[in-house]
Amino acid sequence: MTHQVHAFEPPERFVAGTVGPPGERTFFLQARGGGRLVSVALEKVQMTLLAEKLEELLAEAHRRFGAELPEPPPALSDNEPLETPVDEEFRVGTLGLAYDVDTATVVIEAIAAGETEVELELGGPGDDVDDDDDEEVDDDLDRLRVRLTPAATRAFIDRARRVLAAGRPPCPLCGQPLDPRGHLCPRHNGYHR
Repeated sequence: MTHQVHAFEPPERFVAGTVGPPGERTFFLQARGGGRLVSVALEKVQMTLLAEKLEELLAEAHRRFGAELPEPPPALSDNEPLETPVDEEFRVGTLGLAYDVDTATVVIEAIAAGETEVELELGGPGDDVDDDDDEEVDDDLDRLRVRLTPAATRAFIDRARRVLAAGRPPCPLCGQPLDPRGHLCPRHNGYHR
């Protein structure tokens, strides 16, 4: 079976966003470029880890290779909603990250969920996104590959954090999301207070 590689190197726009009200949101990564629009769905925890690991990757690239870590210019700040139609190409199973020293860019690869578990691969600066061992498993899966400058990566991280913070507030006792209809907090042994 053939697979599709949706490559945007670089994209005109690459953002994180959601569809639906808090508590029922579906999280997406969306890339646009060359007249194409690709949206892939992922879990909230994957988006959280993606933002954290991108920050770590930029810091490591700065430490090891002296890569500049500029603040994103206001022109890169993107607060617009996801572009419609939001048609899910696939659900993300694995996320791969790498820093390409030759082009001073960050490579993000979202691989469709298959028979393998959901995971996040963090390639070190200069590492390839794909390991030879994983290539056999993931070779027949669709993927979204995006190449970003460090400034565009920082703008993506900022937006992803804003999207994540726009959800339901956490319970001050257990940290689980508060539900407007009530919250059964494990710290209260399941009783409403």
